[in-house]
Amino acid sequence: MEVKKRHAKIIELIKNHVIETQEELANTLSGAGFEVTQATVSRDIRDLKLTKISIGDGRQRYAVLPAVDHQVTEKLTRVFRDGVLSIDYAGHMVVLKTLEGLAMAVGASVDAMGLTEVIASVAGDNAVICVVKSEEIAAALMKKLNAALKDGLHD
Repeated sequence: MEVKKRHAKIIELIKNHVIETQEELANTLSGAGFEVTQATVSRDIRDLKLTKISIGDGRQRYAVLPAVDHQVTEKLTRVFRDGVLSIDYAGHMVVLKTLEGLAMAVGASVDAMGLTEVIASVAGDNAVICVVKSEEIAAALMKKLNAALKDGLHD
């Protein structure tokens, strides 16, 4: 129950205040009666799928991502399946080779999958790199993504 209350408070705080950093969010939560660690705030940001949006002057603030509707999910599935040429891994990174110019769109589709094993993904022009914690996780993720190529993006 504590997590749900904290998540509700975080959403309220970022909607009503300009919060630019995890530290600022942790301090604001503390002021609202929630004692949290940096790791807890980081996990909450990931769980709530918060993002940063530009507010001008080179500054950014946290915001709630809008829910992805079914039609968008179908389009992202199509982009993923049509844009990926190959998937391989090296060490703790999974590399998706894409058609020229489609890496950003494929990266967005990977992000939309909500894969908890992906720490970060970076897209270039014709490749997306997904960073994971270990080579074993990379191998498993590669298999999962190859299955998604054949079957769609659902888990």
